Amino acid sequence: MKPDGFAADLYRKPEVLQRLASGLAAANPWDDVVPPNIERVVLLGMGSSAYAGGVAAARMRARGVVAASELASSPLLPDWGDATLVVATSASGGSAETLDALDRLPASAHTVALTNTPGSPITQRCDAVVDLAAETEVGGVACRSYQHTLALLLALECHLTRTGTERLASAVALAADASAYLLDTESDWRLEVSEPLLGPSGVYLAAPADRLCSAQQGALMLREGPRLPAVGCETGDWSHVDVYLTKTLDYRLLVFAGSKWEAQLAEWTGERGSTVIGVGGVVPGTQYNLRYPGDSDDVVRLLTEVLVPELMAARAWQAQRR
Repeated sequence: MKPDGFAADLYRKPEVLQRLASGLAAANPWDDVVPPNIERVVLLGMGSSAYAGGVAAARMRARGVVAASELASSPLLPDWGDATLVVATSASGGSAETLDALDRLPASAHTVALTNTPGSPITQRCDAVVDLAAETEVGGVACRSYQHTLALLLALECHLTRTGTERLASAVALAADASAYLLDTESDWRLEVSEPLLGPSGVYLAAPADRLCSAQQGALMLREGPRLPAVGCETGDWSHVDVYLTKTLDYRLLVFAGSKWEAQLAEWTGERGSTVIGVGGVVPGTQYNLRYPGDSDDVVRLLTEVLVPELMAARAWQAQRR
C-alpha cells in the first residue's frame, strides 16, 4: 500500500464517480445479469465489501426485498434454495474467504461477482459479473471501489424493486460534486477536523444505522493506512456500547449527522468533556461541524461522507513518512 497513491486515488473520486453516474443514467447493469425468477438475495463479502453489503441489504429489506448480508467467512450462509441470487463482492476479485464461500453455496443459487478486476478468480467462479468501474486504485486501498460498491448495490435495489435508476444516477452525480467540494476545500477544513480528533486514545466514529458503513469504513481507513486505533459504531447503539469509554479515555468522536439519537449521545459527551466533530449536518454538542453541498440527501451522504476520514487517514499516513 502506498500513501501518496491513496491520496491520489481519493482525488480522482469525483471524476470516476461521475462516469458511473452517467452509466447508471443510461442503463442498470443488473438488468442483464439477474434472472427473472429471483425472490431472495444474499450479499457476501469481507471488510469494506461487507460494510457496504450490510447497509445495502438493510435498505433492500426496508423496500420489501428478502435480503441478507453475510461475512463470506461465516459457516452459517443462508440456504434458501431456488430463486436465490448471491452477489459476491471483492474489489480485487481474489478474497480467499469469498472464493471459499462460493464453493459452499447450494448449487441452485445464481451467483454474480461484483468486482473491480476483470478476469480475476471471482469472475471465473460466478455465473455473471458486474464491473465496479472504479478503475485501478494505485494506493492499494479500497476507497473508490467501496464507494462504487454502495452505488451499484443501490442499483441492484432499483432492479429488484422495478425502479428506474434516474434518481439514483442523479444522487451519484451530486455525490461526485460533493466529493469535489470536499477535495477542493480540504485546506479550509481538514485541520479543523483532524487536529481535534487524532488524539492519544484513538479515533471513534458514529453513524446512523442506515449509514453505519460510513463509520465502519472510516475507522478501517484510519487503521489500514496510518495504522491508527479507530472504531466505528451506530449512533443510537453508542449509548449502550461506547459511552463507557468517555469516562476513562481522552475520547474523540466523529459523528456523521442524521440520527435521531444524537441528543442522547451529546448528553454523555457534553457531561464528560469529550471532543466531538460533526460531518454533514449540525450535530449537538460539537466543537465543529463540516458541511458540504447535498448533505441533506441521504444517498449523497452515504456516498460522500467517508471521504472525510479517508483524507484524514491519507494525510496522517503521508506525515509518518516525512
